[in-house]
Amino acid sequence: MSDPIALVVVDAQRAFRLWEAAGKRRNNPDALDRIADLLALFRRTGQPIFHIRHENRSPGSSFHPDAEGYVVEEAAHEQGDEPVIVKGVNSSFIGTDLEARLRAAGIRRVAICGATTNHCVETTTRMAGNLGFDAVLVEDACWCFDLDGPDGRRHSAEDVQAMTLANLSGEFADIATAETMRVQLGSAD
Repeated sequence: MSDPIALVVVDAQRAFRLWEAAGKRRNNPDALDRIADLLALFRRTGQPIFHIRHENRSPGSSFHPDAEGYVVEEAAHEQGDEPVIVKGVNSSFIGTDLEARLRAAGIRRVAICGATTNHCVETTTRMAGNLGFDAVLVEDACWCFDLDGPDGRRHSAEDVQAMTLANLSGEFADIATAETMRVQLGSAD
């Protein structure tokens, strides 16, 4: 593969594990394993990696820098000089230098994974597409939670994930799996 593709790992932080422990139900329990697989793949093939952290300075926020939830999951931890970009809103592009870093490195393709599929991952993916990047959302390396709609109806995390992927597919991003990425990057080990 001649054109570089960057891996963007969005908000793989402990807050979500804490939410789950407190009773929130999520889909895709193997997502962190797939993120670890992607990190290993991108490192092995020499592709760039960007780690995104969500920060919320409101007292009591799960993502406050002093909160346990702010800490990145061990499976998704950065290594060496892999950049960590801190954001304060849903999009990894707003208020950060992610776009400038990608453009300076000549990167036109991004593979996006992390949490949650229907919030920060979706917003980052939409913006990547709108900014002219060729975006790939790695569906089995993302997860979300059950969600109550404005009518009070509960939507399962599986349905939320499926609808998010349907909304993004084609117009904003290609949808792939970690295995698809492994094949595309030519790493058949």
